[in-house]
Amino acid sequence: MASTRSPMFLALFSFVFLQISSSYEQLSAFVEGSSDNAPSQDIRFQQNEVDADGSVFAAEVRLRRALQPYAWPLHAPPRRKLLQSPGMLLYSPLSVSYNGKTCILFRARKLAIRYRNHSLVDLTERTFSPDAPVDTKGSFCSKDKAILNLRFGDVEDLRGLAIRLQMSNTFYESAGQNWFTLDNVYIHYNWTHEAVFNATDVYAPSTNSYHCQHVSSLQKYDTLLVPSANTDHAASWQITFTDFQIQAFNVQSSKFAAASDCATFFTPAILMGLITSLILLLVLAYALHMVVHLKHIDRYEEHKTTVYFPRSTEAESTEKNNL
Repeated sequence: MASTRSPMFLALFSFVFLQISSSYEQLSAFVEGSSDNAPSQDIRFQQNEVDADGSVFAAEVRLRRALQPYAWPLHAPPRRKLLQSPGMLLYSPLSVSYNGKTCILFRARKLAIRYRNHSLVDLTERTFSPDAPVDTKGSFCSKDKAILNLRFGDVEDLRGLAIRLQMSNTFYESAGQNWFTLDNVYIHYNWTHEAVFNATDVYAPSTNSYHCQHVSSLQKYDTLLVPSANTDHAASWQITFTDFQIQAFNVQSSKFAAASDCATFFTPAILMGLITSLILLLVLAYALHMVVHLKHIDRYEEHKTTVYFPRSTEAESTEKNNL
């Protein structure tokens, strides 16, 4: 058995060595293809230069004879990477400059809006694609105010569509530092109509950026954007930023600062873990109580005294008479 295995191992080693030296991609294709047991009709071998003694060609022939009965493909098409999926495209942050200096950075994996029962409008590519037609004219930055204005123009049935994010920077004595907040989100459409959303709990230290998985008007995403009480148009709109990140103050080197995330400590996963731990602790406490109770019963049985009942004199005299 050992004599039959050694030529096969020698052939496999020779082929792998040649493939590494000739092409790394072919070697990776061989590894991926050999893990699939499905037969393949396209089994190809690269024609390498034959040495003087013909050892290279002989190694390939032995390898072909050894692997062909198992229908292992030696060349397989490269598999698609995860990031090649269209839904996983990640664009660079949108950079807004004011007076020649970058003052706002904004990024989202998806930006989508919906008006009443109309179809969902995806504005992600229009906003972040390198050739996006979005216009940031009207954006503004100062020491305590910042406005990000995204002008999309005509989008489907909407005319003059624009989205504006209004932020402020305030010093809080209790915290001893400045915090920036997203105050309002405006949707302008059909030139004269406007929907206003009040942002709740969207804030971070001014030296940081703000990040949240969802900033949305939908209830399933915690409704961080609430329709304003001063307008009735916002109730007809839905807006969602997915993987939202923004920084409007203290932007350095056109890069996001460390992110302050909106995720709270008591996430559903953490709550489930705490509840499970509490149940296990209760079960353990009950088990310990039962063990201690059993030991107490055993100790009581061991120290239980024997009860002695004294016999009467009449019974003793009767026994003596009988004797």
